[in-house]
Amino acid sequence: MRKFLLTGLMLGSLICSDSFAQSDYPNLSQVTQRLQKLGGNSAVELKSLTKTEGGKDIYVLKVGTGAKDEKPAIAVVGGVEGFHVLSVELALQFAEKLVAENAEVLEKTTFYIFPNMSPEAYEQYHAALKYERRGNSVAMDHDRDGKFGESGYSDLNGDGMITWMRVEDPMGEWMVYKDDERVLVKADRSKGEAGKYRVFKESKDDDKDGEFAEDLQEGIAFNRSLTYKFPVFEPLAGDIAVSQKESRAMLDYLFEQWNIFAFVTFSPANNLSTPLKYSAGDAKKRVVTSILEKDQAINAMVSGIYNETVTSKAFQQTNQGTDGDFFQWAYFHFARLSFSTPGYWTPEFKGKTNAEANYLAWADSLGWNSFVPWTAVKHPDFPNQKVEVGGIKPFVMVNPPFEKVGKIADEHTAFILKLAEMQPKLEFHNLKSESLGNGLTRITVDLFNNSPLPTHSEMGARSRWLRKVRIDVDATKEKLVSGDKIKLIDSMGAFEKTSLSWIIRGSGNITIKAGAPHAGFATQTVKL
Repeated sequence: MRKFLLTGLMLGSLICSDSFAQSDYPNLSQVTQRLQKLGGNSAVELKSLTKTEGGKDIYVLKVGTGAKDEKPAIAVVGGVEGFHVLSVELALQFAEKLVAENAEVLEKTTFYIFPNMSPEAYEQYHAALKYERRGNSVAMDHDRDGKFGESGYSDLNGDGMITWMRVEDPMGEWMVYKDDERVLVKADRSKGEAGKYRVFKESKDDDKDGEFAEDLQEGIAFNRSLTYKFPVFEPLAGDIAVSQKESRAMLDYLFEQWNIFAFVTFSPANNLSTPLKYSAGDAKKRVVTSILEKDQAINAMVSGIYNETVTSKAFQQTNQGTDGDFFQWAYFHFARLSFSTPGYWTPEFKGKTNAEANYLAWADSLGWNSFVPWTAVKHPDFPNQKVEVGGIKPFVMVNPPFEKVGKIADEHTAFILKLAEMQPKLEFHNLKSESLGNGLTRITVDLFNNSPLPTHSEMGARSRWLRKVRIDVDATKEKLVSGDKIKLIDSMGAFEKTSLSWIIRGSGNITIKAGAPHAGFATQTVKL
């Protein structure tokens, strides 16, 4: 039987480099213990960016050696959705494996790891009443009736979980699914199908306005409050984008990290098992809503690497994301390469086409108790109708049993490390120093991006937000006869080179430096 309560084991000394005695996902206290342990490593800087309205820390780990800000970086983000507890564990285990087993990569790449952007929603997994929470602790009037959180969920059958309730009604839109009587689907009127039920989350009409669970006792969802396609005035989004302490603190921090070239976000959005599709029309809109063509090709290449590395195959394929989410913000507004994966999917099982029926068939085959049987309850708002409570238990469709997480984390760590190997890499080649007489020397050299990735995403080059590749020659104006002392290059493609030339007067040495924080730097010393 799937367990949702912690065994009470505290991590402490049980944590090691890649495994620990744990039977379920850690609570916030245990997460903090592991972060503090990581913070004791010389390669790790642990920082609390802010505290949420509920007093929970928003942490970032900056992992690397040497001049961390001078090397290309990958940002790894977990907990953008509070109910996606797996995402926090994947980010944590990546950090632990990175430090314990892959220290050599830190010489070339810096990592920014945000393990949990929704700590208050995450806590609901371990609460006495379990439901898939998204919002933080800010008091919000979601239904805009002048009162805060007065119509939330109600545990009508007393099982400690919020599932669904179905109300028999011939005018309802929902019917029993033909392949599994536990599952409800919308009736297709065009096919002559008749609905039998109205469906709501398990709740009561506490404020007597005819609506159910429309004013939840939770605040703003991090993954609904970013600036790209911000869903104005919609529940869980708030009135203003980036209005919350956690979102503002994270973005303020990111805008100072010029060296990030890519994001890997663990979230319901998915462009890794299947890449996004390019739409020429949407790409030409004033507000771009399609991945750009060159970036789509990169997405496809990286997706291929992901599918070679991660064995789990997605039942449902591409998920563009949702309005106001972080994954899309990182690409459309922050102009970095942005990749996202849930990390885990229910495998396609016996040809099922409905996601819930597919999950239940698979769970049944493993003997998992993942379903609350439909059970009649007395409901004060439907005194003369049959009301039943039941459905798939919270969390189980997006979070695997904890014993499966180790392998998932290993595979995703391997993928992120492969992505790091692909980072832009600027090099000098074919250096020539030719004496022209009269104390003059012509210097020619090729600057080469030795990487399958460009120095800038197409979105980055188009938005002009990322810093350009800058080439500096330390010769004085008196010594520099020909060529630019400072030259800027908008971007360099995969395995692309650009030829550079100067004429210098005098003797001694000069140094040429080229690069950008997110593409790395190359330095060449030349004897005149």
